[in-house]
Amino acid sequence: MSSSLNKPLVWLHGEVKTPPLSAAARLEAGVLLRRLQRGESFGLPHSRPMPAIGSRCHELRIVDESATWRIVYRTDTDAIVIGDVFSKKTQATPKSVIDCCKRRFREYDAIVGGKE
Repeated sequence: MSSSLNKPLVWLHGEVKTPPLSAAARLEAGVLLRRLQRGESFGLPHSRPMPAIGSRCHELRIVDESATWRIVYRTDTDAIVIGDVFSKKTQATPKSVIDCCKRRFREYDAIVGGKE
């Protein structure tokens, strides 16, 4: 597929770099994000829907040597929008992360016009 058909990544918060992610985890995150850019969608174990944040919102799951990383993203028609990258320490996604991602996506939509 031509690179002109790839959706851009829009980073509202967070980044994927080594450290804190291991090189292997950073590579896995990059491969999964590239596949999303090309229009693929996945289910478990790589991604799960996050309806508590909003429609089209998901979290990528990256298992690392000493942490489990999550990348909260939303699939828009013209971009993959990243709401947060964080190390998950409990089974439930922290309410603070959910609230921050909702706010970031809402603010982004206000700027770009809220594409569905």
